[in-house]
Parts: sequence; structure tokens; C-alpha cells
Amino acid sequence: MKENYRTIRQPGNFSQIIKKSEFICSIARCQSEKEALDFIDQVSNHHNKARHNCFAFIVGLNDQIQRASDNGEPSGTAGVPILNALKQNHLHNVVAVVTRYFGGIKLGTGGLIRAYNGTTVEAIRQIGVVERIGMNEVQFQVEYSNFEKVKYYLEQHNVQLASTDYAAKITLTVLLPHAEIDHFEDALQNFLGVQLSFVIGKESYADQPVEK
Repeated sequence: MKENYRTIRQPGNFSQIIKKSEFICSIARCQSEKEALDFIDQVSNHHNKARHNCFAFIVGLNDQIQRASDNGEPSGTAGVPILNALKQNHLHNVVAVVTRYFGGIKLGTGGLIRAYNGTTVEAIRQIGVVERIGMNEVQFQVEYSNFEKVKYYLEQHNVQLASTDYAAKITLTVLLPHAEIDHFEDALQNFLGVQLSFVIGKESYADQPVEK
């Protein structure tokens, strides 16, 4: 599981006309090469009358899977410019397809590169980017006499309380970024002046918008 990474806020698309050709960028998150290829097939089938459906994607814990296709455009004028748009926005686990409906005017090598890159960049700008923060559930028990102090500590430090169970002791489950767990455990015990037992639970992600 990646600690933190940037990706597209949500699936979406953006289109623009450049010298009578329509360029449509469809973009989505993906967690595997299969998911990326399935999305590419879906977009290509939807735009099956288009001249070109060029694509690029970046997938993997360390971005180890990167693919780009010009889909019939001159070599290096479509897939790589799309891939570069993803990279220049520092996106991961993402796939983009740029569809071109040819309008009859040739754009030349430089024009194609600018069109495919620019359409992807603008799609990303309009849809938005998020930072996916790696989180863990952390569970611990406290005596009833310490419950109000714990709630105060959580509120003061903006720690998200996921659940509270009442039995002989109170069991609390909080959500914390991976990098903050050790500090939280030490700080809470120091605050209460007691030793606590912590159980690290399931992993998840929280999306934090990235300012444009």
C-alpha cells in the first residue's frame, strides 16, 4: 500500500476543438493494469467512430507499470505527451484516453504534441487532484474515568473518531495517517499518564483536495 500519493479527484472528461478536430480526454483512477486496459476499451468502444483513441497510464506501488499508445498518430505525438501530462501533475494510479475526431486539418508533429498534452493537462485542471493519505484504524481501551479527557485530546488534535463501544471499558477506534501513529500513541499516553494497549487495524485512504 502506498503511503500517500496524488491522483485524479474523480472520473471525468474534457473536450476542446483544435483546428476543427475535437479532442476529448477521458480520465479515471486505476489500481491495476487490467483496470486501466478495461477503461481504455470502454472509452474506445464508446468513441468507436473516432479516428484515434490514444492513451497512457501509470500504475503500481512504485509506478512500475507505465504504458503509452499513439493509436495510429505519428510516433511520439500522442501517447507520450499524454503520459507526460500525468507525470507533470505528479499523478499515480491513473489512466487517460484522448480521443480525436479528425476535422480535416493536419496539425503537424508539434501541433499534435501540444494538442494531446494540453487536452490532458486541462482535463486534470478542471476535474481536480487529490492527495490520497494512507490511513489506519487504531483501536484502544480506556477507563470511563478517562473518557472525557480522551475526547478532549482527540478534538484538540483533530483526530477522527470512527467508533466508540461501551462495555467494562470504553473501546475507541480512531483513523490516523500511517506516519502519525507512533506519535499519537506516545502523546496520548503521556497526556493521560497511563499505559494503553493499541491495536492497528485495517488500512484505507482519505482524499485531501490539492489546491490548483
